[in-house]
Amino acid sequence: MQKIGMIAGYGEHPIIFAKNARLNDVEVVAIALKEQTSPLLAEHVDTIHWISIGQLGRLIKLFKKEKITRAVMVGKIKKTLMFSNIRMDIKGISLWSRLSNRGDDAILRAVAEELENEGIILEDNTPFIVPLLSESGLMTKRHLTSREKEDVMFGWKLAKEIGNLDIGQCVVVKDLTVLAIEAIEGTDQAILRGGQLGGRGVLVIKVSKPNQDMRFDVPVVGAQTIRTMQQVGASVLVVETGRTLMFEREEMIRLANEANISILGTTNGKLS
Repeated sequence: MQKIGMIAGYGEHPIIFAKNARLNDVEVVAIALKEQTSPLLAEHVDTIHWISIGQLGRLIKLFKKEKITRAVMVGKIKKTLMFSNIRMDIKGISLWSRLSNRGDDAILRAVAEELENEGIILEDNTPFIVPLLSESGLMTKRHLTSREKEDVMFGWKLAKEIGNLDIGQCVVVKDLTVLAIEAIEGTDQAILRGGQLGGRGVLVIKVSKPNQDMRFDVPVVGAQTIRTMQQVGASVLVVETGRTLMFEREEMIRLANEANISILGTTNGKLS
């Protein structure tokens, strides 16, 4: 049996990964974050260890104890915790102090490099969950208006730009105007803020970064994304084909159809 280590963040992504790994006869050793990871993960992995954010040295020691040489990062880690009173271990402090840029990519690549130096290779987790990657084209009943098509092209370009700057992966737009840019707060809060400013009919565009490292921080949307859009009367969700994970796809589409929301998968901001 194959064996893989998992650094688990928050949300359902780690559980979905673990379920699919088991279906592929892969043993999963999870390192779960006390401040983030769902306790339910324990039911779906072979072994689980709990650490606090910043305990990089302990993470490496646990992987070595479990004889892990391959690992994946699954699920987001809320960066707002960096402003809370977390206690890093010596290796965590050392890595943090060396960073000249504390954007998502810079932090995660530094962690990946540290793991590799210890003989633990960080891999892309998407091969285990390929069916969850977004498809191309319109997935819902409602078609986009000509104005919305213009807004998609407008927002797509901007979303790629903020991704290139390692700021976020999502923008909220309306009438060729930017209403919200996702930063440290996450997608749902960006949608709520944009909807409050723009009113009904805003568009939500979520893309991968131009140089997206598929080992971590892969864009994710789910049923909760649609529920948040419903709260503000948003009309369109755009995701990047093959580079965005869609959790609860059937439920997403059902909720979107009920709320008259369009879901579009595209590779370039255009309708295929």
